Amino acid sequence: MGVEGGEISMNTAIRLTDVDLHFPKKPGMLQGFSDLMRSKIEGGPGRFTALDGINLEVKVGEVVGIIGRNGSGKSTVLRAISGIYRPDSGKVEVRGQTSLLAGVSVGLNHNLTGRENVHLYGSILGHQKDTMESMMEEIIEFSELGEFIEQPLRTYSSGMKARLGIAVASAVEPEILLIDEVLGVGDQEFREKSKKRILDLVENSGTVVIVSHNFGLMKSICDRVVLVHKGRIEQIGEPEEMIQAYKNLS
Repeated sequence: MGVEGGEISMNTAIRLTDVDLHFPKKPGMLQGFSDLMRSKIEGGPGRFTALDGINLEVKVGEVVGIIGRNGSGKSTVLRAISGIYRPDSGKVEVRGQTSLLAGVSVGLNHNLTGRENVHLYGSILGHQKDTMESMMEEIIEFSELGEFIEQPLRTYSSGMKARLGIAVASAVEPEILLIDEVLGVGDQEFREKSKKRILDLVENSGTVVIVSHNFGLMKSICDRVVLVHKGRIEQIGEPEEMIQAYKNLS
């Protein structure tokens, strides 16, 4: 159980085997990620099933999309792969350095400047300060932040935060990149630039798992698409076929 390495074949980047994940129910609605984690740790009356018997294998260099309705469990799958969530049963095996790009400020500190956040985010991803410093100009140029890189993150718009996160996560070229909806931020030019960066990563044998409602993007970059519904994998197949299956869900 948990995230491990060394037990899967060299051409497999990710393997989930019979993964179940449950969250305790609490009175009222959970307000966010911190409440969800606290609820899981503290327990409460009753539980709901977030993931139910998930089996998935992703090959090295493959681009796999995950689609499903809101609350279906697709983002939870990404967090299980990244190690944020530990399954209650089953096994998650990952071979290679993994970077999760989710939300507009995950891994960033609002009281630090953009430059300081580059170092912070890089350290979270396992990189030394000098490594991140060597990438700094490229990151600033890609993010289009200019002089705002010296300003505290709390002064950034959501789009600026997302651009910084994308710039850092893609610049370090992780072996496995997990993306949750963030490629839809910014103007059309930046979205196209972000898409090209992901394609460059794929061409360099990077492995990508992406959650998105942008079906055009999924058709253009994904080798396969996974349809998740009510915590289970309904189908896995060609992007167009899975997108149609999603539209046919009752």
